Formats: sequence, C-alpha cells, structure tokens
Amino acid sequence: LQNVRINPSSISFQMWKDIPVPFYLSVHLFEVLNPKEVLQGAKPVLSQRGPYVYREYRSKTNITFHDNDTVSYLEYRNLFFQPDLSNGTEDEYIIVPNILMMGAAVMMEKLPNFLKILLSGALAGLKQEAFMNRTVGEIMWGYEDPLIDAINMIVPGLIPFKGKFGLFINFNNSNSGLFTVYTGMKDISQVHMVDSWNGLKKVSYWRSSQCNMINGTAGEMWPPFMSPTSLEFYSPDACRSMTLVYEQSGKFKGVPTYRFVAPKTLFANGTDYPPNEGFCPCMQSGIQNVSTCRLNAPMFISHPHFYNADPSLVNAVEGLHPSKDEHGLFLDVHPMTGIPLNCSIKLQLNLYIKQVSGIIQTGKIKPVVLPLLWFAESGSIEGSVLKQFYTNLVLLPSVLDYLQYIFLGLSVPLIISAAVLMAMSK
Repeated sequence: LQNVRINPSSISFQMWKDIPVPFYLSVHLFEVLNPKEVLQGAKPVLSQRGPYVYREYRSKTNITFHDNDTVSYLEYRNLFFQPDLSNGTEDEYIIVPNILMMGAAVMMEKLPNFLKILLSGALAGLKQEAFMNRTVGEIMWGYEDPLIDAINMIVPGLIPFKGKFGLFINFNNSNSGLFTVYTGMKDISQVHMVDSWNGLKKVSYWRSSQCNMINGTAGEMWPPFMSPTSLEFYSPDACRSMTLVYEQSGKFKGVPTYRFVAPKTLFANGTDYPPNEGFCPCMQSGIQNVSTCRLNAPMFISHPHFYNADPSLVNAVEGLHPSKDEHGLFLDVHPMTGIPLNCSIKLQLNLYIKQVSGIIQTGKIKPVVLPLLWFAESGSIEGSVLKQFYTNLVLLPSVLDYLQYIFLGLSVPLIISAAVLMAMSK
C-alpha cells in the first residue's frame, strides 16, 4: 500500500512522474484513390498507408501537492519519428479530403446563401478543391493555408484559430491539461482517481450530466486490489470519460494481469444504448460525434476501420477490414497494484463530408463518414523495470507464501510434542 501511493518516497512515484515504459504512437492514414469519382457521387475507395511510428516520451511537471490529499500536474508529450519502425516517410504525398474546406462547407450548410456563395468564390480564387495532395508531415503537424484567413473573414469565429492547420498540431510538445488526482495517502481506494481537470469537476461538451462527468483516473494507473469488472478513465483527446470492461485473466511475461477491453456500447448511439443519448446528435452506432469539443467541425471518433460499428459505415466506403486483433483496444493491468503492464489504445478520426448547395467545390459528393486516420498508443513494461516488478510483486510474495507453509509444517510436530509432554506431566 505504501508503494502505490503518489508519494515521493514510494517505489512507484518515479514511474508515475517519468513513465519508464517505452510508448509508441503508430499512425495509419487513409488515402482516397478515386477523388474525381467521389466528386461525381461514387463510393470512396480507400487505401491504408503507414504506419508512421513515433517514440513518445511523457513526463510530469508543475507537480503540486495539496492539503486535501490531491496532487496537480501537467503531463507533456514529445514525439520523435522512427524511420526504422515506419512503413513510409513523413515526406510522402497522400490524397485526402481538404479537411478545412469540407469541414467549413458542412458547418456553413444552414447559413444564408450569400455567405456560401462568398465562400465558393473565395475557394475558386484560392484554387481550393475538395481533395488535396499533401505530405504526411503536413497533414499531421500542420501547413500554412490562406483558406484559414478567408474563412475567418467571411464568417468570423467559424474556425477560431489562425496560422497552421494540422490534425496533430496540438499533440506534440504539449500537455493534456491540468489534472488533479488523489494521492491515496488518506484513502488508498481513491489513489489516481481524478478530482478535477483544468479546474473542472465536469465538462460541458455534452447534453446530459452523466456524459459530462469526469470519472475514473487519468488513464495511467488505477487503485490497487482491482476487481474483474471494469475500469474508467478520463480522456482529454476524446473529451469524455470511458469505461472498459473485464475480458479475461492472463499473464504478461510471468506477471498476472486482468485484460480490459472496450464494450460494444462505448460508441453506440442513443437508440441502441440510451445512456449515450447525451453524446448525440447521433448517426449510426459505432461513431461518436465530437463536433462540440472540436470547434463544431463535423468530426467523429470510432474504433479503427469502424470495428464494432454499424455495418453500413463499413459498406459506405471500400478498403476497410475491421477485426478485433488489429483494431480492438486493450489494457493489461496488474490487479494487485493497478499498474498497466501492456496496453494499446486505438482510435480513428473521421470527417463527415457531403454535397453542400451553393458551394460548387463539393460537387455531387454523397453524405459519408470518411475515415481520415487511425492511431494506436502502445507500450509495455520491459527490461529492468519489468525485472524489478516481477521480483517485488510476484517472486517475493510467492517465496513468502511458501515459507509460510514451511513454517506451518514445521510447527505442527512441535505443537503435538508440547501437547504430549503437557499430558505426561499431568
């Protein structure tokens, strides 16, 4: 118990502060092979590219302990491209939707026609098309685009940012917000549980108090003595708390684990799973509308390749092959300590595209939720850390357990002898 608390003197503190586990971010991009045909109403044909792999380093700063048994911190992520682990380079060109343009078009669909005509004229002047040919590095880490200034001029506030645009532009050299979690010094059952995030006890992205709740931990460790039921964590990337469910017991390199996976209801719509109604407006089950926490852009998250989603989403495009082994997420946690030993968290980012009247660049595109990319954050304890973990939490307890029975076995004859001697003395 002493060693799983968030305390500078505990064994796990340094592991919590500077995570020693080698984490990797693997990104797969979807290239559109038939952009001209899609503009005429054809089904998009996709080809998965990558993975583009990055070594991820995490460290906590601004660690501040409070009197109410909590500690606050910022955790920074730094990513470094790994050419030897990747299938491709950041300089490769890929044809993808013009995310800014198509997103802005759908966002402006219900605005007056004269604004849409203005945007269409600006797009023509800037030679913007529905699909673009960009490098992997530009798509992920950002590119300069005069369209940003044009949209801000036509509809101020529609996209409240300036400068570069990239899907992962805020992911590298950044933190995931100010977490305040319980240290477990007073109540070990609360260790790592989130007290607040950015000073908030709940978020305001969603339409129900249940969906807005910040539940569980920050997703790094959990309280000890876990039961084989479920675990929760708050994900700033998904703007919500997530619950994973127990699947099976196992071992990771000799250490006992509980495996937790995503239930089929995680991204279900409100019709199939009423508690998720607060995340609506919904479309098919298996995708979650995150527009309210993504600048109102028509963005959806899901499992990769629409795994565990409504089959109509897979059938609306060509090139997807969902499978549990490839696209299901999991966490293998040591139940006694609540420390994850092996994990792979996978999410897919999707853009809703369609023909928007008044904006000629959208052509005759049929409404479709189009996968842009999916990524996996994976890591496992290894090397000296695993050896220390195994020695202290598996080998040593087993030795002590055996010694207990040895001493018990030795004590039985002594007890019998003492009883006989006492009887004889009487």
